[in-house]
Amino acid sequence: MFLTTQSPTRRDLLSAAAAVGALSVMPSVLRAETSEKSIRRFRISVPEEAIQDLRRRIAATRWPEMETVSDRTQGVQLRKLKPLVEHWGTVYDWRKVEAKLNKIPQFISEIGGLDIQFAHIRSPHDDAMPLLMTHGWPGSIIELLKVIDPLTNPTAHGGRPEDAFHLVLPTMPGYGFSGKPTTTGWGPAEMASAFHDLMLRLGYQQYVSQGGDWGAIISELLAVKAPKGLLGIHVNMPGTVPPDVLRHLRNFDPVPEDLLESESDAYNRLLHFYRDGFGYAAMMNQSPQTIGYALADSPVAMAAYFYDKFAEWTDSGGEPEKVLTYDEMLDAISLYWLTNTGTSSSRSYWEGARTGGGPFNAFDIPSVPVAVSVFPAEIYRAPRTWGEQSFGNLIYWNEVEKGGHFAAWEQPELFTAEIRAGFRSLRQSI
Repeated sequence: MFLTTQSPTRRDLLSAAAAVGALSVMPSVLRAETSEKSIRRFRISVPEEAIQDLRRRIAATRWPEMETVSDRTQGVQLRKLKPLVEHWGTVYDWRKVEAKLNKIPQFISEIGGLDIQFAHIRSPHDDAMPLLMTHGWPGSIIELLKVIDPLTNPTAHGGRPEDAFHLVLPTMPGYGFSGKPTTTGWGPAEMASAFHDLMLRLGYQQYVSQGGDWGAIISELLAVKAPKGLLGIHVNMPGTVPPDVLRHLRNFDPVPEDLLESESDAYNRLLHFYRDGFGYAAMMNQSPQTIGYALADSPVAMAAYFYDKFAEWTDSGGEPEKVLTYDEMLDAISLYWLTNTGTSSSRSYWEGARTGGGPFNAFDIPSVPVAVSVFPAEIYRAPRTWGEQSFGNLIYWNEVEKGGHFAAWEQPELFTAEIRAGFRSLRQSI
């Protein structure tokens, strides 16, 4: 049994949100109703003039000449980006995904002086396990849409009642419809603390946490802090690289001779990332404001920046159209564009770099249960030996056959099965 302490007033609020009220949110202005403990519900309503402005900007694009190579070694190829952008400017309909999002109970609550936007979807099964699930970059709740119903209503998707979760899906500060920090100090550790406070505010005295990308770092930092009520975490991009291995990587050293075969494979993939794929992160670590001018002013610059990661990080051989439709990719890009969060989201890298952490650094988690799913096209395939060094209470480890960095988006059925399996033993121990 998982404890919840929801008052009748909050139950009324949740019911009203489930029915989708008439409140709305502009890209930078929230019009919301204050309720108990400052939990406010809202709907998204992007002004039509913002959509028309996007189309005008796309129509006025000044395109560069074609690259001088026949592959992706100079970046996003013109022949790949141009049809995507043309679809964006002529065929794509933002209102479709807006309607999908508005069917989900969404809220905002001020924590630490900043508005945190989140979705809260309660399962029809009262004994469901509360699950905090956090996105990454360039992600959002959009990449999680396909797994919401399978996780909350498993009996409708081939699962069992005991597989059910109550979902809390926060938007990271500086992303989407959450507030944009106006001062420094909102790094992943602060986000982890804020999201823990959010779970308690919602009445969840016990919960589990899940994430990939920044969501994995936030979940792992929660597990390092081990706050009362955190039952365990699941990550699909684990931070497991030992410090001595990381030093070799950052020096671009060849594979150390003492590594096992699985560790050597992980090392080589990470070496490729640091040598050939780290430029985007280096830019945001160092100068998020500089790259932010392009992301705030040019929709094509934003599309190219994000498409580059879709191509590199999906299980698609560099052809993201094989696993994601044009509309799915543009849903994600449009959310950043219409909320003007290209710059503010980039600052999360600057903040993270200044706390000394990194996406692959080994996290010392001695006691909190940790479950791991390794997807083959992830930035690196974490070897179990490194996981066993980092996680003292490793309760689940599985290496799946397909999927990449955007696991829930690319392989929702497989991702759902992994979440269920990863947390199953924790249900049995309560």
